[in-house]
Amino acid sequence: MKLSGVSAVLGLSALAVLALSSCSDSKPEAGTSPSTPASSTPPPSSAPIPTASTPTLTALPTPSKPWPTPKVTGEPENDAPLADRITFAIAKQAQIAAGKAATTTVKCPGIDKVETAGKHELTCTVTYAGKPYTGTLTVDAKQYSASYKFTSESVAIVKPKVVDAVLRTVADAAKVTCTMDDVAVVKHSGAPIACDVTTTANAVQPYKAQVSGNGQVLVAKA
Repeated sequence: MKLSGVSAVLGLSALAVLALSSCSDSKPEAGTSPSTPASSTPPPSSAPIPTASTPTLTALPTPSKPWPTPKVTGEPENDAPLADRITFAIAKQAQIAAGKAATTTVKCPGIDKVETAGKHELTCTVTYAGKPYTGTLTVDAKQYSASYKFTSESVAIVKPKVVDAVLRTVADAAKVTCTMDDVAVVKHSGAPIACDVTTTANAVQPYKAQVSGNGQVLVAKA
């Protein structure tokens, strides 16, 4: 009886081992999948990437008064030689057109003979602030009077006067950059002066400045 009891217990143990093996070898049921460990990487963010903001610039003031007429000194007396009075008049007009009083010389070979009755045509060199240009002087001299006219394709101009004209045209200009020297000699019928205007919105716009024979500056978009 004891032996029989022991055999029964062994039989039950064998069945238990078979049952455990059967469970471990079984395939997963349909519709189920092995569990996977959760990923530690966070999902990508859909938030927009911040960008640098465009700075708003401060507008330069628009000139409220006309460009000042330079005060030119050294005018000769009324009874001074005609040549002196003419050369001073040419030098004065050159400085007014340029927009600033500066050292100006006028050399016209043969001008010492213009008081002789008749018509005279001379070539003159005007040097304004070290910048020379040429022109033609015509004198019509009579016994007690004389008339004259000076013409030139070129004119001297200072940079501040050009910038001033640009500011009068562009109301929202924060910066003005013109491709010229502080003093420039330009042909009034030639290529204009190129200027770039940076607006208050930080945009750069091209402009052109045309200088007339009498120094007037006309500004327009390039």
